[in-house]
Amino acid sequence: MPGDTTTSRPLGVALTISRHDVTHHFALRAATYDRSSSWCTDSALGELLLDMTAPRQGDRVLDVACGTGLVSRLFTGRVAEVVGVDVTEEMAEQAGPHLSRLVVASAEDLPFEDDEFDLVVCRQGVQFMDLPAAVEEMVRVVRPGGRVVIINLCAYDERDRAEYFEILRLRNPVRRHFFLPADLTDLLREAGCEPEEARSYVSVEDVDVWSDNGAIEEERREAIRAVYRDASPDFRELHAVREDDGRFVDHMLFVLAAGIKPSLPRSGPADS
Repeated sequence: MPGDTTTSRPLGVALTISRHDVTHHFALRAATYDRSSSWCTDSALGELLLDMTAPRQGDRVLDVACGTGLVSRLFTGRVAEVVGVDVTEEMAEQAGPHLSRLVVASAEDLPFEDDEFDLVVCRQGVQFMDLPAAVEEMVRVVRPGGRVVIINLCAYDERDRAEYFEILRLRNPVRRHFFLPADLTDLLREAGCEPEEARSYVSVEDVDVWSDNGAIEEERREAIRAVYRDASPDFRELHAVREDDGRFVDHMLFVLAAGIKPSLPRSGPADS
């Protein structure tokens, strides 16, 4: 997976991050991933996704970058089939109990037929992928009239953009893309979806817990704390930052963007 330029790039420099870099990072995080953020197992965030997607019993669902199956388990028992795809085997093997089928493959080259799924979901995955190629693949494999839903952490707006992107970069050095809220809808539109809706969700995170992901050194965690200590008034207000004895609490913004794959054009009357 070759490196590419980032969406809403924070530092103005090109990033070259390989697929091996991504899988190595998440292999280190696999054992503790589900405890690495409060949003991972936040039932309210899960219910919001289910409300947006309205899954039906006969649906076939594809969870792209399924990780440990945190999204897949939301659909298990509600639909006919849940297929998970991920590049990191150490993460994906934990998703097995929640899946009808697990496929180890890259999102940029999904090993599925055109129009195979009713719903494709990707939570916190597009930030590590080639874009727009990965989203174009998601649109390809969903049926006409089916939904593609992308969920990702975003900066609130231009006022917190630089500081927040630096925090995200420090916590996850293999992150390739950084987003403002409108970026996710734009990705869907450019990949061939008709944007349907976008919703927001705020996750309250203890920064010391959130930064202790098992894949970065203490030096990076301290650099994250330093950004919070020196944060601008705009950042502190937007993120409702609280500080207690050197520990910070951040209100982090998730955006859930849904698009519908257009129906196939109807054939016109035969030429006379």
